[in-house]
Amino acid sequence: MREHGVSLATLQPMYRWSSPFEDERQAAMKYWKRAIEIAVELECDTLISEFGRGAAPERSLGMGAGINTPEQCEAAFWRSMDELLPIFEREGLQLSIEPHPEDWIETFQPALDIVQLIGSPQVKLSYIAPHTFYYGDDMAAMLRAAAPVLTHVRVADTFNHRASSGLRYIVNPPGANVRVHQHLDIGQGEIDWDVFFATLAEIGFDGVLSSCVFAWEERADESSRFMLSEMQRYLNQHYRHWQPK
Repeated sequence: MREHGVSLATLQPMYRWSSPFEDERQAAMKYWKRAIEIAVELECDTLISEFGRGAAPERSLGMGAGINTPEQCEAAFWRSMDELLPIFEREGLQLSIEPHPEDWIETFQPALDIVQLIGSPQVKLSYIAPHTFYYGDDMAAMLRAAAPVLTHVRVADTFNHRASSGLRYIVNPPGANVRVHQHLDIGQGEIDWDVFFATLAEIGFDGVLSSCVFAWEERADESSRFMLSEMQRYLNQHYRHWQPK
């Protein structure tokens, strides 16, 4: 990477730091601490992750609703932050966290509340565009509210799963506990991209912006080039004087 004049923008560790099982959480702490060491070695100053879904499903299956409750997972998350936050602050690294469908936090405002409550300049928030319709009702309002701590944004399109009286997707059996969303090319879903990029420009967002299309492995190169072109087009339109770093 140095030979070609590029650097690593982010690393994404994904460990069970919100598991109510203490042995799983401690294993996650071991892996997290090693990931931080690797980030330092690679001169990568931002690590991104999710709030987490709790314990391993294979282990918690049949244990009832009591083990992976949001309250249990949140308590485990805070124990993990007690261990990790001093390391992030000592190393001068950023941690950016995203709410994710099926996490103990799925919506955006509670995730923002948690990050603001942590109150460290090293802990930031991610906004993942294809999760917009799980996050809340007003995309622009969510981006504006997150402006002081928003450091990482991912771009992909998706359909509104709540539209058509909740029948955009039909899942059998009715009421099944699933989280359906897509990561599509811009223009293939229902996100208002002019509102999205205009709001990022309005709040002066200058963090990491990346494509996260998963739907087209058979044309990954074409999709990636299309996404870069479209993202640049929207940036040129809404960030009049923006220049890539």
